[in-house]
Parts: sequence; C-alpha cells; structure tokens
Amino acid sequence: MSKRRISLQATIGKGYAEFWRFRGRYRVVKGGRGSKKSVTAALSIIHGMMKMPLANTLVVRKTFNTHKDSTWAQLKWAANRLGVAKLWQFKKSPLEAIYKPTGQKILFRGLDDPMSITSITVDTGYLCWAWFEEAYQILNEDDFDKVDMSIRGELPEGYYKQLTITFNPWNEAHWLKKRFFDVQGNPNILALTTNYRNNEFLGDDDRALFTWMKKHKPKRHRVEGDGDWGIAEGAVYENWSEEDFDWQAIAKQAGYKAIFGLDFGYTNDPSGFVAALINVDAKKLYIFDEHYEHGMRNEDIAEMIKRKGYAKERVVADSSEPKSIDEIRRKGVDRIRAAEKGPDSVKVGIQFLQGFEIIVHKFNCPNTSMELSSYVWEQNKAGKFLNQPIDDFNHILDALRYAAEQIRRGGNASFA
Repeated sequence: MSKRRISLQATIGKGYAEFWRFRGRYRVVKGGRGSKKSVTAALSIIHGMMKMPLANTLVVRKTFNTHKDSTWAQLKWAANRLGVAKLWQFKKSPLEAIYKPTGQKILFRGLDDPMSITSITVDTGYLCWAWFEEAYQILNEDDFDKVDMSIRGELPEGYYKQLTITFNPWNEAHWLKKRFFDVQGNPNILALTTNYRNNEFLGDDDRALFTWMKKHKPKRHRVEGDGDWGIAEGAVYENWSEEDFDWQAIAKQAGYKAIFGLDFGYTNDPSGFVAALINVDAKKLYIFDEHYEHGMRNEDIAEMIKRKGYAKERVVADSSEPKSIDEIRRKGVDRIRAAEKGPDSVKVGIQFLQGFEIIVHKFNCPNTSMELSSYVWEQNKAGKFLNQPIDDFNHILDALRYAAEQIRRGGNASFA
C-alpha cells in the first residue's frame, strides 16, 4: 500500500506539535471553544492507528448517546481531512470505526454503561489508546480511574499506552486540575492550555464572537476564550450533587411534582430547557432532563419539547419574549406560559432554590452541572462578593427559576 506524506502545519496548523509527538501516558488539553483541541485529537488518532497496525482506540464520553454527533463525526471528518476516508468504515450500529486494511477499531463507550468498558476486548492487536472528550463532565475521578486501569498489559516494542483528555476548564476545583495541571516534572503527563488564537482556520465572524464575549461576558471569555480555569469561589448554589437516579420512580412518590422551564437564547447565548421533580416538604429537587443549544428557532424548541414527551406539560418560559411563547404554543406545546417574575425575581428565586437539596442526574444533565459549578456572585474591585449573581452560566438555572416559580407562589404543577 502506497504511503502518503502529510504536512503537520498545513493539516492541523500551529500550536500542537508537542501534543502530536508526545508518547507519555496522559496527554491533556484544556482549552476554549475553537481551539482545535478536539479535531486535533481526532486527527492524531486516525494518523497514529494507520502508522501502528496493532493499535486500537477507546473513545469515552460521560454519556454514550452524545458520541455520534461529536467524537464519531469528528473522527470521520479527520479521515476525510487526511485524505484516507476510503480506507475507513464508520458504522452507526454498532457505533465504531474500522480501519479496513487491518481490522483495527475505534470503539465508542459511555460511562453510563460501565460494564461495556470494563469488559472491552479487541479482535486485532491491542487496546493502546483512549480519548476522553468533554472530560469536565466527569465529576467523579473514580469513573476516570476505572477506564484508566482498563488500558493495561504488555505491548510490542515501539507501541505505547496513552490517554488523551480534552475539555473546557469550567471550574478550578475540578479534579482534573489537581491531577494533571498542578503537578510538575512528571514525564508521563503533558498538560497544555490552548485557545482560539491557536486556530488560524477560524473566520472573521468566529473571532467577532470572541470579541463580543470578552466585552459582554468576561467571565465566560476567561474559560471559553482564553482557556483559563473558571473560578470556584462564590458559588451561588452550594447545595447540589450528582446522582444516577430513576426519576420515574421518584415521580411516583408522595409529595413530588414535575416542573418544566425554558430560557430563550440564540447566537451568543444558548436556549436552556430543564425538567425537574420538586418536593416542598422534603426540600428536595431532582433535575432529570435538560436541553442546551445555540441557534434554536422557536420551531426547533417546540420540536425538542415534543420529542422529549413534554408537549402537554406546563412549561414556564422567560416572559421577555411573548412572541416566542405564542409561536411555540401554536407549534403544539399548548400549556407553555410566561413567567410572572416580579420585583427582585432573580434574588427571590435563587433564595427559594437555595432552600432545597438539588440532585442532578449524573448522565442526563451535564450542562446543568456545568452551570451550577460556574454560576457565581459578582465581585467588586476589592474582590468582595456582592449580593448579585453574574449574568452568565445561568440559562438552565434561569429556566429552573421560572419552573419553580409556580411552586414558590403556591400554584399547582403538572406530574411527569
């Protein structure tokens, strides 16, 4: 089979030469949006497996069903980018990628099915590499360790075991920081920070979004723009945790009511939808479903709510967009209505929710966890926290306030 030479700089651009050549066990990149970290990881896996005919790769995300539109699509793009797509077969059922000349495989798994990871075997060669995408979603270090331990065993000469970890650094209290970025001199760890300035392939319109973000959302720009760690101090909500729970079983328990909320966004901010179970007497709030997406039109939002099965539920939406609410209602979400808000509604709503133990579904709601980790109080120039939250990392959390408004005001809520 003829060999094809590629130019590293022409293919991936600048800023990733060390990442590409590193052979230690942990290759870790935190970075902002548009920093090329994920596409570069995908390119390196396709390229590396074709050079090493006994190497197989495991790709891991917190939830399995997020692979097809992210890592699977990125690896397929990478094969096209390298001009080798005809040598690869990308299958949807089961979700995998096969290098046709050798039978090597890229396997996709989710932490929501741990048995599918611990029992992994490959038909050809060795399981050498793993790629953790969106690793910030993995809040429990033990979940990572289980996969880490599955990449084991002796390899032929010239082969190496490696875990690639890519993520946005939402919170400096995350275990990833202590484990990989606060250590020095470990030859098995390469920990890099990248951002959109590393990406010469971005268009002027992309760069304009970062300029807008830096001016209007400086704390978000710190993470999504510069790739720096988000700030952990001054969290608005401290009374929350993640669990893998059966929300339908909880919904049948006495005292629980289902509530649904919607916050509108479009280009600069995402639309946020949330579904939760609340028990006023027990002071517990279970968040069991979410949606978090940029660029959603009203018809897209209506279809999403219907697809999730909540079209007949009472959805409380941001009252600042009555036209959007009317359009969504006409699209079949009959019971959507505007939040009432009122004086100091943000502070009052936050105080109400702070009185509950908040449990977030471990696999269904990663963006809710991200916002709870990143939603903090404003600070003055002296660093003192003010009684005013930042206007960022709050799209699902605003939707939650709207959803809980009917309970706070003593109204009725629908059942799931």
